Amino acid sequence: MSCNPSFGGIGKGHLMREVDALDGLCARICDQSGVHYKVLNRCKGPAVWGLRAQIDRKLYKENMQKEILNTPLLTVHEASVEDLLLMEPEPDHPGKCQVSGVILGDGSRIHAGSVILTTGTFLRGMVFIGLKMHPAGRLGDQPSIGLAQTLEKLGFSVGRLKTGTPPRLAKDTIDFSVLERHMADNRPVPFSFLNEAVWIKPEDQLSCYRTLTNAKVEQIIHDNLHLNNHVRETTRGPRYCPSLESKVLRFPNRIHQLWLEPEGLDSNIIYPQGMSMTLPPELQEQVIACIRGLEKAKMVQPGYGVQYDFLDPRQLSASLESRLVQRLFFAGQINGTTGYEEAAAQGVIAGINAGLRVSGKPPFIISRTEGYIGVLIDDLTTLGTNEPYRMFTSRVEFRMSLRPDNADSRLTLRGFEEAGCVSQQRYAQTSRLKAALEEAIAVLKSLQFTATKWSRLIPEAPISTSRSSLTSALDILQYPEVTMELLARAIPEPLRKFAEWRELAERLKIEAVYEWHVASQQQEIEEVRRDEALQLPEDLDYFAIDASLSQEVREKLDSNRPQTIGAVSRIPGITPAAIVNLLRFVKTNRQRTEHIEHSRIGRASPEGNTFGKSKFQNSSLSCTS
Repeated sequence: MSCNPSFGGIGKGHLMREVDALDGLCARICDQSGVHYKVLNRCKGPAVWGLRAQIDRKLYKENMQKEILNTPLLTVHEASVEDLLLMEPEPDHPGKCQVSGVILGDGSRIHAGSVILTTGTFLRGMVFIGLKMHPAGRLGDQPSIGLAQTLEKLGFSVGRLKTGTPPRLAKDTIDFSVLERHMADNRPVPFSFLNEAVWIKPEDQLSCYRTLTNAKVEQIIHDNLHLNNHVRETTRGPRYCPSLESKVLRFPNRIHQLWLEPEGLDSNIIYPQGMSMTLPPELQEQVIACIRGLEKAKMVQPGYGVQYDFLDPRQLSASLESRLVQRLFFAGQINGTTGYEEAAAQGVIAGINAGLRVSGKPPFIISRTEGYIGVLIDDLTTLGTNEPYRMFTSRVEFRMSLRPDNADSRLTLRGFEEAGCVSQQRYAQTSRLKAALEEAIAVLKSLQFTATKWSRLIPEAPISTSRSSLTSALDILQYPEVTMELLARAIPEPLRKFAEWRELAERLKIEAVYEWHVASQQQEIEEVRRDEALQLPEDLDYFAIDASLSQEVREKLDSNRPQTIGAVSRIPGITPAAIVNLLRFVKTNRQRTEHIEHSRIGRASPEGNTFGKSKFQNSSLSCTS
């Protein structure tokens, strides 16, 4: 963990669950190393809950190394990679050459059937503190120069990105008594589907604290911009996790929140989330001293910025294999992403496909309709990025179906059968739970009574007795007041056994709440899938058409000018409803146009799937979903 001591969050927690469903390690290690577990977005539905945890940096490293070093058939060799071994390409695959191994810093060679590069911020990395800069991938570590030059010579399109890290503070010099305390969840939710509980007792978890910036902080930053090369650089930084200087410049006269996060149970280091800055160290100390609770805080290490090379991810296929060099895979920040979770998601897919490539098997691809991982990789490989890419729930078209709770149902069986990456233990556990879910849902649907009877059985729920049709137990479970435990008390047989299995009972509640939404969204998924190739007119005026589209969506459509419905779905920020509304608008007007043409000239129009602006841009059709 080279930067922040936390995993998960909104959107990122989904990625961790999916990595775990494919038997990736980070979720299990977090369950063994966390010191503060919290589910974010609890005020909203389970589809967008964000599992998050503060991690003990030392414990995480120990547990991860123990797991890796004890993995059968895995050899670990610590060295710097300076170059690639290349050979003639395979004739039946795209690419100018084929990788056959790597050359290490000492000149030794390691031969391989596939190679995965996960270079982080090390490709020609440069560290910035104030006006000073020096080559480094992170503070104290040398950058990778030779490998960067090789990739450029091979013809890869190379860009430059930047990120930063905050100063570290001594815990025993902070006045926590004046700060806003945030407790961890009383019953921590594990990241991994294999774990029923995390390693730490709820009462032993550490707290986080919140403080705020002020006008003095803003003034110091404004007065000293001339001493900050990193901020003055035109290289793009992370939009959604910007430096303190960037926030002050972008949002002037605003107060910004800072989170003080523990780095471990036995650590005296506090990580001030939101305080990433690259001012000279003495000015960083001045900024810290202006903040409530930090007036006497001691800075253990200054914040700094890092600039590094990344490769345009549009040079990759959906398997994360390079189109230029056969059998060469990329994952993580080299593809323009930011964050541990995005890197882990790419890493597990690149690892799976590198293994499948050597075995001569077809690649393992997750589509946008199957997982957040699919959305992440599709965004990168089709749209590319010009700023560090971060996962959000808003990027995902079908959020109702792609929830954290059902990642195992979506991916584990595929991972076992198609990729061979899932253990027998996990496969058996997932299969058992899937069968139990299907059985329980069938039983809940079969239990049907009148609203009057349900009202007598479960008086806690505000069930309207005016309904004349029979209502199933699954429908009753949708009420916020109703749980499986409550249903089982009302109808012990056959519901008791389902209610006693806590994980199953929780999953059933979520399935009940989302049943109608998922069915509706599944129809939309199929509708979009069927018509992905449907062409949109090049001169379509998105501001004039009378479809149910927000102004923001119209602006995005107008600036991107997508050629097909499939391309619309890949524009960041376009909602599922907008895609369906536009699709239905186009299809309806196509039918209307064809009918008019048939009526007018008595023969079919030759125009196929493409329509001119004059035909329907001002048509008065309102579509809803």
